[in-house]
Amino acid sequence: MSGRSVEISNPGKVFFPGLGASKLDVVGYYLAVAEPILRATGGRPAMLQRFPDGALGNSFFQKRVPKGAPEWLQTIEVSTPNGTTSRALVIADLAHIVWAVNLGCLGFHLWPFRVADPGHADELRIDLDPQPGVVFDQVREAASCVKALLDELGILAYPKTSGNRGLHVYARLEPRWDSTEVRAGAVALARELERRRPDLVTANWWKEERGQRVFVDFNQNAPHKTVFGAWSARSRTHAQVSTPLSWDEVAVVDPDELTIATVPDRIRRLGDPWAAMPDEPQSLEPLLQLASRDRDAGLHDAPWPPQYPKQPDEPSRVAPSRARKD
Repeated sequence: MSGRSVEISNPGKVFFPGLGASKLDVVGYYLAVAEPILRATGGRPAMLQRFPDGALGNSFFQKRVPKGAPEWLQTIEVSTPNGTTSRALVIADLAHIVWAVNLGCLGFHLWPFRVADPGHADELRIDLDPQPGVVFDQVREAASCVKALLDELGILAYPKTSGNRGLHVYARLEPRWDSTEVRAGAVALARELERRRPDLVTANWWKEERGQRVFVDFNQNAPHKTVFGAWSARSRTHAQVSTPLSWDEVAVVDPDELTIATVPDRIRRLGDPWAAMPDEPQSLEPLLQLASRDRDAGLHDAPWPPQYPKQPDEPSRVAPSRARKD
């Protein structure tokens, strides 16, 4: 495997009770999807979420590769918003994936850059997050709205399931912009979607203002942010996979049926819906133009997550209800 030998400890340990799937079954899944997962995630740093007792047990996040890792393991120094650094795993080849699975890592939370060019984010990641009471048909409709807007702007994008209740839409970018600029484009996209479909979509950062709508989580594009990767298995009892789709499938897919047991055969039958994405990098400029238009209209930056330093044009980070009380 990639010229490496990786020993699997406790291969029969059940990781996904709903499927009766063992650690070795998870390894087998990643071997079966090797080509598409390496095309989508290869060369990217990954944060590990480890489940020592399987998908339904306790877990912990680990950015830092643990001591005793094999010498051949490829790593890169990454930072947190407060400047703390650590050596993170790089998805360099299949052996790196299997090594992580052996530690109890079920799926991979990925940075939006490749180690060959850490200064540029090469993915725009649109996270469609259904708020309580929202059904999946509404998420489908929100994804169609994203596609319509991006088509209008001339940006080619690709959908995938989140592995849970939402959908993600990705655009591979020309490596010209950093994560702050990509986030600005995502904020502009979220606001424009809300203008067009305020009944369905919200760009409100504060949960109390979102209502029963689909939140477009622009902050998934903030510097140092990781997002759950394509073809990764979620920590759910039936091992649902964050699965790339064609746009036609968005209207009909049942995300719960996309598991480590069904996705390999799906790839054999249908191929990889994201196969062309690496060869079609897109420009962020149309979204940055929207962002510039919003600034000219007097709109400030959207709130950043609390762990980030206060930004120059950012509004107060106090929730509206609390601000009224104060």
